[in-house]
Amino acid sequence: MTITFLILALLLFVALLYAGHVYWGFVSATTLSLASWFSSGFASQEMYVVAFVAAAIALVLGVPAFRRNLISGRILRLMERILPRMGDTERIALEAGTVWWDGEIFSGRPNWKKLFDFEVQPLSERERAFIEGPVETLCGMLDDWQIAQDRDLPKEVWDFLKQERFFGMSIPEEYGGLGFSAIAHSSIVAKVSSRSVAAAVTVMVPNSLGPGELILHYGTDDQKQYYLPRLAIGEEIPCFALTESEAGSDAASGKSTGVVCRGTFRGEEVIGIRLNWRKRYISLAPVATVIGLAFRLFDPAGLLGGETDLGITCALIPRDLPGIQIGERHDPMGVPFQIGPIFGEDVFVPIDFIIGGRDGAGQGWRMLMESLAAGRAISLPSLSVGAAELAARVTGAYGTVRKQFNLSIGRFEGVEERLARIGGYTYIMNAARELTCAAVDAGEKPAVLSAIVKAYLTENMRTVMTDAMDIRAGAAIFRGPRNILGRSFVSIPIGITVEGANILTRSLIIYGQGVIRCHPFVHAEMEAVAEKNIALFDRAFFGHIGFVFQNAVRAFFLGLTGGRLIRSPVRGPMVQHVQRFTRFSAAFALVSDVVMAILGGELKRREKISGRFADVLAWMYLGSATLKKFHDEGQLDRDQTLLHWSCLHAEWMIQEALVGVLDNFPNQIVSQLLRMLIFPLGARLRPPTDALGAQIARGLLDGNEMRLGLTSEIYVPPLEEKGLGRLEAALQKIVAARPVEEKINEALRAGKLARTQRDQLLGNAVSAGIISPQERRCIEAADEIRDEVIQVDAFESEFYHALKG
Repeated sequence: MTITFLILALLLFVALLYAGHVYWGFVSATTLSLASWFSSGFASQEMYVVAFVAAAIALVLGVPAFRRNLISGRILRLMERILPRMGDTERIALEAGTVWWDGEIFSGRPNWKKLFDFEVQPLSERERAFIEGPVETLCGMLDDWQIAQDRDLPKEVWDFLKQERFFGMSIPEEYGGLGFSAIAHSSIVAKVSSRSVAAAVTVMVPNSLGPGELILHYGTDDQKQYYLPRLAIGEEIPCFALTESEAGSDAASGKSTGVVCRGTFRGEEVIGIRLNWRKRYISLAPVATVIGLAFRLFDPAGLLGGETDLGITCALIPRDLPGIQIGERHDPMGVPFQIGPIFGEDVFVPIDFIIGGRDGAGQGWRMLMESLAAGRAISLPSLSVGAAELAARVTGAYGTVRKQFNLSIGRFEGVEERLARIGGYTYIMNAARELTCAAVDAGEKPAVLSAIVKAYLTENMRTVMTDAMDIRAGAAIFRGPRNILGRSFVSIPIGITVEGANILTRSLIIYGQGVIRCHPFVHAEMEAVAEKNIALFDRAFFGHIGFVFQNAVRAFFLGLTGGRLIRSPVRGPMVQHVQRFTRFSAAFALVSDVVMAILGGELKRREKISGRFADVLAWMYLGSATLKKFHDEGQLDRDQTLLHWSCLHAEWMIQEALVGVLDNFPNQIVSQLLRMLIFPLGARLRPPTDALGAQIARGLLDGNEMRLGLTSEIYVPPLEEKGLGRLEAALQKIVAARPVEEKINEALRAGKLARTQRDQLLGNAVSAGIISPQERRCIEAADEIRDEVIQVDAFESEFYHALKG
């Protein structure tokens, strides 16, 4: 009887903890255990004492009023002494934006129905017409090779961008802009970037974090009425001056200053600001007419009636004011978009030049962090997708057209491996781009997720472009109009660096901000400690403890079963991946909590560990986005290979990151205990198989449907244009000639034809009636264009020495 009670107690305990009823799990298990002792007839005085103590503990823990007075208040006071004081800039940065699917990842049990039911806003008819009209026209006007030689966009391109309001995509129609959605903005940048990185940057900068967005959300009515219509039509060209020599990723430490004082502006005495700044890496600065400036504002004379140090502030500064030095250019890897330094010395402006007027004084950091949360989700991820789709388009065609040893190079297993990664990464990247833009369009400002897509999509772009360059080999390294990928490859470090260097974004920001904002209890605990709110702290702290126990049980049993205990809201090929990602969510939440508890504030300095946690969080999101894309597009059979490759890769990356955390955790006893819980059968997942990768590679070759589907966002030039145009033409002719080639090969195998030189072989094939004269012309046309497109550019000495970029 005792054994039966104990087994029941254990089963009930585990079941209740798995379901999230931690308190009742402990109470029920303790009650059944005690009942087993009493039923055995061995009850003693000591057992009554144990029962009384257990009942007292259950009463204290189960009644909030008792718990707060006896336990929570003491713990709160202890936490006050342990937790470091958080400054305003750090607090604003951590609290910027909103929590969305990233919160589900931290939950240990993501609500997949919520994700699959989330409606992604499609392109409107007006947006689609713009992409198929002005954007297509713009791409046709761009000659990236000539842009590199001229070191700027042609005047007619600048005029067209202004005329068609490319600089006003995010400005509402009521102010003369296009009022496009985030997904439209993203699709436009992706398409333009596949044609010219310089043009894409020129288009995306005014629509990203900068004066337009800041005025729209925080400006006064007068500022909106004056600036937004001018920005929309390019009458004003904006730049945003944030980065400084000693304050790149740490923008809050900038040394640019503004001092409130009285002065004369255009003949009138006003209260204003005397500004001094030294900024660099400012996109569009050389051609800007209005400068958005971030600086620290001081009011030593108390003219605004507040504190002396008002904090980071943003203002709009006309370019033509005395004291401003602007117009020099940086040279970013030879990619000729407009970027340069700006200097200001004793520049006086009225106080009303602050974005938001006087009320905006000291609010600049909040403005920047809230705007960056959404803006960072669009520009560089879209540029990365454009580059990846271009790489997939080019390598799929080149792998078919280019031959070695009389075999298309895409059939070699070494090339096949790279093609598979190009295809899989392109699918993942586009899925993440679409889902994140959809979240922005739904009103979210996903600070953590935007950091993920910026960092990981630019990193994945680097991998894809490197693979594509290797496949193209000699054709990739010689500059000239025929080189399709060279400029995109050279520009990779730009995307990696700007909007927050990826190294620091991964090691400091993604997990550091994510664990505070997205964890179900950490943010509430910190707020409760700061406010000395015992009731809030009590709910958060004990909820957190229950959360840890729940995830320990869930992680173990989901690891033991491979996640098969999870009920998926969808059916078909997605089920196994839903189950595995759910399993890893529980494991991630458990390991994260234990590491935080043991390392505490030291975790902030353990950047390698926090970077691996960022990898888990990022690949969980990229995998979730992949599932969402496959689901929303109707679970097409043709995309199942892409789904499985992408999810298997994400799952393997998550597993390896968690293993890396445990391998390098300083307390190896705790590490081994965690390993037994989250990997009870060992870390058994493996990356996608060679066979699965081969299916993706074949899907990219021969002009197949997968290649067309993966590259639908980019611009495909006319067939007569050098570069991608001629490569597309070659692919069409070579695929058309393939049945004829097969007739000849079959005749060779059957001994009906003798192997000889190509021209004679074709003539013999016609004479023998194996192919017709028309079929011979088809093969000769394919041979001719194949030879054309594998050539590289060569220049006369005088012209070569004049080359730029």
